[in-house]
Amino acid sequence: MSSMRGLVQFIADLRNARARELEEKRVNKELANIRQKFKGGSLNGYQKKKYVCKLLYVYIQGYDVDFGHLEAVNLISSTKYSEKQIGYLAVTLFLHEQHELLHLVVNSIRKDLLDYNELNNCLALHAVANVGGREMGEALSNDVHRLLISPTSKAFVKKKAALTLLRLYRKYPGIVQSEWAERIIALMDDPDMGVTLSVTSLVTALVQDKPEEYRGSYVKAAQRLKKIVVDNDIAPDYLYYRVPCPWIQVKLLRILQYYPPSEDGLIREIIRESLQQIMHAAMETPKNVQQNNAQNAVLFEAINLLIHLDTEHTLMMQISSRLGKYIQSRETNVRYLGLEAMVHFAARAETLDPIKKHQNIIMGSLRDRDISVRRKGLDLLYSMCDTTNAGPIVNELLRYLQTADYAIREEMVLKVAILTEKYATDAQWYIDMTLKLLSLAGDHVNDEVWQRVIQIVTNNEELQAYAAHTLLTYLKTDCHESLVKIGCYVLGEFGHLIADNAGSSPIEQFLALQAKMITSTDNARAMILSSFVKFVNLFPEIKPQLLQMFTLYSHSPDSELQQRAFEYLTLATLPTDDLLRTVCDEMPPFSERASILLSRLHQRTAGTSDKKTWVVGGKDANIDQKEVMMAQNTGLKRSFTTIVNGTSTGTSTMSSSAGDLAGLDLSTPSAPPPNLASAAHLTPEWEAGYNRLYFADEGVLFEDAQIQIGLRSEFRGHMGVVKVYLTNKSSYPIGSLTTTLDNRSAANLKIDAKNLPEASLGPAAQTQQTLFFESQGAFTEAPTIRISYLAGALQAYTLQLPILMHRYMEPSTLSAEDFFKRWRQIGGPPLEYQNTFGIAGKSKTINEKFTQKTVEGFRWRILEGVDPNPNNIVGCGVYHLASGKIGCLMRLEPNYERKMYRITIRATQEAVPQALAKQMEQKLSRGMTADEAYRL
Repeated sequence: MSSMRGLVQFIADLRNARARELEEKRVNKELANIRQKFKGGSLNGYQKKKYVCKLLYVYIQGYDVDFGHLEAVNLISSTKYSEKQIGYLAVTLFLHEQHELLHLVVNSIRKDLLDYNELNNCLALHAVANVGGREMGEALSNDVHRLLISPTSKAFVKKKAALTLLRLYRKYPGIVQSEWAERIIALMDDPDMGVTLSVTSLVTALVQDKPEEYRGSYVKAAQRLKKIVVDNDIAPDYLYYRVPCPWIQVKLLRILQYYPPSEDGLIREIIRESLQQIMHAAMETPKNVQQNNAQNAVLFEAINLLIHLDTEHTLMMQISSRLGKYIQSRETNVRYLGLEAMVHFAARAETLDPIKKHQNIIMGSLRDRDISVRRKGLDLLYSMCDTTNAGPIVNELLRYLQTADYAIREEMVLKVAILTEKYATDAQWYIDMTLKLLSLAGDHVNDEVWQRVIQIVTNNEELQAYAAHTLLTYLKTDCHESLVKIGCYVLGEFGHLIADNAGSSPIEQFLALQAKMITSTDNARAMILSSFVKFVNLFPEIKPQLLQMFTLYSHSPDSELQQRAFEYLTLATLPTDDLLRTVCDEMPPFSERASILLSRLHQRTAGTSDKKTWVVGGKDANIDQKEVMMAQNTGLKRSFTTIVNGTSTGTSTMSSSAGDLAGLDLSTPSAPPPNLASAAHLTPEWEAGYNRLYFADEGVLFEDAQIQIGLRSEFRGHMGVVKVYLTNKSSYPIGSLTTTLDNRSAANLKIDAKNLPEASLGPAAQTQQTLFFESQGAFTEAPTIRISYLAGALQAYTLQLPILMHRYMEPSTLSAEDFFKRWRQIGGPPLEYQNTFGIAGKSKTINEKFTQKTVEGFRWRILEGVDPNPNNIVGCGVYHLASGKIGCLMRLEPNYERKMYRITIRATQEAVPQALAKQMEQKLSRGMTADEAYRL
């Protein structure tokens, strides 16, 4: 800029202008000069850059610039960095994603993305992130992704590429393709902490919408967190006031909250160790403000993760005690974070007793000097409310409502309405609190609130008389229009229930409503007229007064009121009352429907921040989807008189009423994501190693030019230990080595990892992983392992592990007499499974030696002399599982000429015979090739 004297002088002239008029005059003169220069068309790159800079400065000052855009676009194609830089700056300021000139720069941007100059890459990434629309994003996203994953990209380019993809994803989620998932996750292991931070930001956004695709990020986050917090594996540049990179710690802790707690004991231990270190580091409060803030940010996210895991009751009590101190802190931020964590705690905790100890302090937060703290205090009171403290909390909220900020009154009304209905113990309390709320809230009442009151009153007979009496009392005073609407509906339907009471005669009800006709809106007047036509049917003695009202409003300037009044007048003056009685019959109970108050409540914060795995409102608001659907189908009907605190009757009634107001699910609960590997295709040529190790205890599972994967296993009883050896066969190192187990028989096969393989392997180096497999029932699906690593590009293998039921079988010997005795004792189905099957392929054969060897491989003890037919094979074995042993008997009838088998298995537990038979069928039906027969 210092070399462009004309630009410097122009800026000085604008700064020295003493009046706005002089500044505008100077700007207009300069714009006219620039326009003339551009029309001449004989400018070199330097002059274009200079004039575009002047246009940029004018634009930044707030003046409209409607020319020069094309010259700015042309600067992008310049070979000089300074001119290209100004061109990109102008494009990002002048153009928007729908601008007609934007398609002209797509090819120039792509060229810079493919350039070997990192500075050009960065300029192009900035442009894509700032002005990239759907078309530009779809056209260039692959190039941005290539820069992110390229092994030749510098760290600062990768950072910008990750953030560019994040920006594009937030605008148009479809731009990030599903097949990129593993490659993006692998970059969480990048040695450069800046790249890791940027990629983790991208992954944090992606896992919220695609948890199953990015499931591998869970283990990566746990490992990286341990390296940073426990191992202190971090560059000194990323120590922020002695706190190791708090930004990435927070993001990693948040990723772990988007998945259910891991079933892998090793991963749980890694997370526990990291959390323990974070909690220990927070024991001492530093005097430095910056260090304290960074430490608190990590601490509160760790507390949120602990609440999400919810593993130890004692630890949860300690958390509650610590949070009680935080909400009394002098620092506003700490008070806010403490209340936020307590809201999360209330959403997950089995009991609210630890939070109730701080109830007075939480109520005091409603009068905090900071509105954010007041909002969060309101959320916590709403979440911690139950039948035992509903009265005090609702009364406190009603008292505070009169002086509360206008910004939160509408939210308060919704929450008090929900709590009042949800925890009402008798009809009188519900009506008193609800009507008091409406009278105090005034214009801050949504239509859904007073309409909901009408639904509840109509569907509960015990409420109707008391509601009509109380509403009539309000109507005789100066009350808000929402009460008028409820009152006219309730009196029109149930006014006859109180007509004999003192002060509630028909004429007094009529006069109370008539007085509201003057001050009400046309909408309320129409409702009052509808109540009057009901009165014609209910109270014939005041019919003249009612007809007078209809006559008066039949001349109303409002077309709706005029038509309604005229129709009611005609209806009331018919010769007979038959039609009147039919039209004015009592309204039936409202149909079952889900309340929309909760959705109205949470729409205010939807989409303003990262998705949460919980919603404000206590544990019952965080039930799973099935319970929500059951709650929504219970309807509105319930009896307030049957609600008894602390009894099972009360609990069941409260649960059934969840569909009334507070049972509507507002979030997408974080159910365990489907297994990634189950949907993935197995790696080509996986089957050779699988079959080789089907009965063997050690050998090579898979091998290619880069890597060798070997197994060594040992099984005793219901436990098995498998060591997976990973050897780098290449002459260059590999990185980001990750193994992911997919247990498709999770219900009956428990898998635990003792260790994780090393993330980096040098040439000819080897690492190993030890896995424990525990049998807990019958299973037919073998687990798979996904092995991925970076060797220039991402390499990934999905292999099936030869871990099936026969590994847990033990041969057993029986005499012929004992065999038949137990065979008869077990009996038929479901403890027996029988099937006939043939072998696959015309070229395959079977013989006696092949059959006998296969049966022995499944660890059956072949019993001689039991079956009268010597060709048949009879076997006995014991299947081990964690809960005990299961005796198994087998009879196999081969037909070698027809290439068929008939198998019968009986066992002392259901599902075991079928599972064992299915595995034997799968193996025997393969038969053997001519080469295999020759070797055998």
